Parts: sequence; C-alpha cells; structure tokens
Amino acid sequence: MVDPLILLLFMASGAAAGWMGVHLLPDELLDETTNAEGVRWVLTGFGSFFGLIAGLVFQRLRQRLMQQVRTMPTDLLISRAVGLILGLLVANLLLAPVLLLPLPGGVSLLKPLIAVLSNVFFGVLGTNLAEVHGRTLLRLFNPASTEALLVADGVLTPASAKILDTSVIIDGRIRGMLACGLLEGQVIVAQSVIDEMQQLADSTNVEKRAKGRRGLKLLKDLRETYGRRLVINSTRYDGEGTDDRLLQLAADTGGTLVTADFNLAQVAEVKELKVMNLSELVIALRPEVQPGDELNLKIVREGKEESQGVGYLDDGTMVVVQDARALIGQRKPVVVTGALQTPTGRMVFARLEDRRKHKSAKTSERRSADPR
Repeated sequence: MVDPLILLLFMASGAAAGWMGVHLLPDELLDETTNAEGVRWVLTGFGSFFGLIAGLVFQRLRQRLMQQVRTMPTDLLISRAVGLILGLLVANLLLAPVLLLPLPGGVSLLKPLIAVLSNVFFGVLGTNLAEVHGRTLLRLFNPASTEALLVADGVLTPASAKILDTSVIIDGRIRGMLACGLLEGQVIVAQSVIDEMQQLADSTNVEKRAKGRRGLKLLKDLRETYGRRLVINSTRYDGEGTDDRLLQLAADTGGTLVTADFNLAQVAEVKELKVMNLSELVIALRPEVQPGDELNLKIVREGKEESQGVGYLDDGTMVVVQDARALIGQRKPVVVTGALQTPTGRMVFARLEDRRKHKSAKTSERRSADPR
C-alpha cells in the first residue's frame, strides 16, 4: 500500500510543479507563445512523467535503506544520521548567498537544480565521513563497541535476527543453541506464535496442553536469561495460519527463520527467504561413521528381520546389527559395514566383531615371535 502511495505523491507533485512552473518561464518565451494553456499542459505531462521516474528511484532507495537500517548497528546508524544532518546544514549555508543572487532570465531556473544537487552531494559526503570518522568518536564514549566498527569496515557481517517457529520453541533445543552461541543477533518471537502456544496450553488434549505449557515456560526462561535480546514482534499480519504470518515477518525483517518443520523450510526456500532447519542442522552435525569403523554398542531391541538386533549411537542414530537378536541387553563390539541415508535420518548397518579371529591372529603372532 505504501509503494503505490509514494508513486502517486511523486506524480502529483511533478504535475503540480509543471502546472505552476509555467510562470517561471522567461517573459520573452511567454510572449512568443500563442497557446499558453497548451504549454501549461505539456509542462504538466512532463512533470508527471519525471515525477513517476523520481518516485520509482525513491521507492528503490527506500527499500534498500530499510533493509540496511534493520541490520545496521545502532552506533553506525546514529553516526550516519548525524553526518547527514551536518552535511545538509553545510549545503544550505553555502546555498543561501547563491540563491539570493539576482540571476538574469532563464539562468534563474538553475537555482532549484543547484539546490537539489548540492544537498545530495553534501548529504552523501557527510554520511560517508561520519561512517569513517564519526563512529570513532562514538567509540570514545563506548570503547567496548569494537564489533560495530568491524562491521562497518567490512571485516564482519551484521548478524541477522532469528525468527523462532513454534516447533523449535516446543522442541526445546533452541535453549542449548543459544547457550552455545550458535545463534547470533536478536531473537524474534511473533505474537502469532505466542497465541498458538497459548491455544495449545488451553487445549483439552493432554499432550497438546503439555507442549503449549513447555513452550511458554521456555520463553519465560529465555526472557530471564537474555533480556532485551528476546524481542516480541506484535505486528499482526493477515494470513492463513501461523506459518504464513511467519513467512511475511521473515520477508519484512530480512531475518532468518528457525524451524524444525520440513514443509515450512521448503516454502521459505521457494520464496528465497533465509531459513535454518534444525533437522538438517542435526544431521549435518552427526559424526561420520565409515565402513570398517569399530563401535562398542549396546543391543537394546530386536530388528525387523530375523536374527537382527538394534542399538543406538550417542546422537540417536540407529544401528542394525546382524546376528545380534540373542544379545539384547548386552554391550558388544561391532564393525560398521555400511550406512543408508533416509528422509527421516541415517541408518547404520554393522556386524558382530569376530573375537575368535582376533585371538587366533594374536596366537599365531606370539608363536611366530617365539624362537622355540
């Protein structure tokens, strides 16, 4: 809604400038013109056209500016704003005597152009100078803000905000990721997510009620631990369901959507949004198990096929062991024979390590080493 309004205002301003600007034309040109109304309408059309172009440029600049402001450190934002104000002040102080000069004829039409160009030039110059030197002055008042300086110098990139989905809050692993420093930047929780967890907490279903209460308790603990780093976004977007509103929030803020929902992550990738899928992250962080690796595994249950036993690694990876059905409850050495990646995770296949072969090999080594 804002973008069409911007274009409409620029076109209206350009048309009004063209309609009223006919009086700024030199008297010699007006005397030679036989159709003054036609000239007025031509200037109105040109003004509207240039207003449309200026509106499109301003619209693009506004989008880029809003994207930068959302991810810009506070001290950098303040220094740039101060630099822009000082640059515009210098530009207008220098322009004051120039605009008061009586210029002949059509040369006076250059005054608005000179004013616009000088304001743009000195505004950009003030912003750039403040970015380089102004933030150094701010660091004198806050010497600990070295991270913002590195961001401005291009050494570091600003951390994007992390938008939490209902699934990762209920899951609980987000607490450990924040404690280990895996997630940087602000942590945003949408109001729609809080409403959804409140509905779960008030549900008559025991499991849903437990999930909702667990999620609300986790948010309370995160608020007490991280304080202002946890931000509640109260913007109420129009959309069908919490997922649609989270996608709109991620698009507006440019943040990273953190979710354990596979389908939501796929939709976010289709819309070219930043997304972090916890399920994929867990799979990526699992230790690699190669064929031939030896494991000390406890057989906990029987497999689907006859004579198979099943055990689990520390990260929860299931290991299917051949001829281990009779060894349930025992911890045995096994040798990895292969692995299979499935949509739900990874499955490892193994066999029992043959101790008799090892004993016979050791016995033969001792006999060959004994000269008698």
